[in-house]
Amino acid sequence: MRKTNRSPGEKIVKDIKRATRKQYSAEEKIRIVLDGLRGEDSIAELCRREGISQGVYYKWSKDFMEAGKKRLAGDTARAATTDEVKDLRREARDLKEVVAEQTLELRLLKKSMTGNGDDHE
Repeated sequence: MRKTNRSPGEKIVKDIKRATRKQYSAEEKIRIVLDGLRGEDSIAELCRREGISQGVYYKWSKDFMEAGKKRLAGDTARAATTDEVKDLRREARDLKEVVAEQTLELRLLKKSMTGNGDDHE
């Protein structure tokens, strides 16, 4: 790994660039990728006009295609809401209680059938 000694001024400029870098919304990224796919302008021209590097464009394009492929394949996982998580946890707890009750009833029934209190048949 190469170590670079940056002057304080270079560090300040880099920090300013990072802080003032444009953040693109998902809709903007999609629009830019679709513009590139239309082919009306070259990718280089599109990237110059939008102020992004070609590497960024191709990364967005790859992400866009992968997301589309997953969606078409039916892989539509999404984050559950807090209420959904609470409901699922409550349901899981209730089901565990039912299983525990059924297990206990089954053991008691087996004991009453064998008559000796042994769990083995």
